Amino acid sequence: MAEPWLNRLYRLSHRYYQLKAMLYYRPMFKKLGKGTAIRKPLLILNPHCIQIGEHVLIREGARLEAIITDPQKQPLLIIGDRTNIEQNVHIVCHRKVVIGSQVTITGNCAIVDVHHPYEDIHDPRKIGERMPQEDSFVEIQDGAFLGMGSVVLPNVTIGHKAVIGANSVVTKSIPDYCVAAGVPARILRRYDPDRGEWIWE
Repeated sequence: MAEPWLNRLYRLSHRYYQLKAMLYYRPMFKKLGKGTAIRKPLLILNPHCIQIGEHVLIREGARLEAIITDPQKQPLLIIGDRTNIEQNVHIVCHRKVVIGSQVTITGNCAIVDVHHPYEDIHDPRKIGERMPQEDSFVEIQDGAFLGMGSVVLPNVTIGHKAVIGANSVVTKSIPDYCVAAGVPARILRRYDPDRGEWIWE
C-alpha cells in the first residue's frame, strides 16, 4: 500500500525545518544539535542563552524566552536530545531551565522559572515586568511526560519518567516514576521497584 501523500508531505516539510534549523537558527544558539527541527516558533528570545540537543522537535507556536535582567547573570535554557515540544508551548527562563532527553511536552504547556512579585503596590512597573533577582530553576528529567495544558512553576524538579496529567499545575517537585495530576498537582500513583508494580497513593 502506497504511503498517503499527506504523510509524504509532512516528512518533506520536516526535512525542510531540519535544514532551516542547521542553516538559519544554529549560528544564533548557544548550541543546536543535528537533526533538530524548529517549526514556525512564535518567539525565540536571546537564543545565545539556549542550548538544544540532537533530534529535538519544536512545533508551531512555541515561545522560548531567555530573559536577561542582570548582564552578570545570563540565563541558561537546556533542552536534551530527542525531546518533543508540541504546539503553543511557552518556556520562560530567567535563571536556569533544564529539560532532559526524550521528554514529551504536549500542547499548550507552560514552564517558568520566575514569578512576579506583587506586594509593593507603589512600584510603578506593571506586575508582569517585575522579576526577583534570585537563582530559581526548573528541572524536568529524562523521559518525563507533561500532559496537555500543564503548568510547571519555579523551583520544581519533575523526576525521571514522571507523568504529569493534563491541565495540572506543578508547584512542588515530583519524584521519579510517579503519576501526578491536579491543581496543585499531587501524586496519584508511583512505581515501587521492590514490588515491581504501580501503587495507588
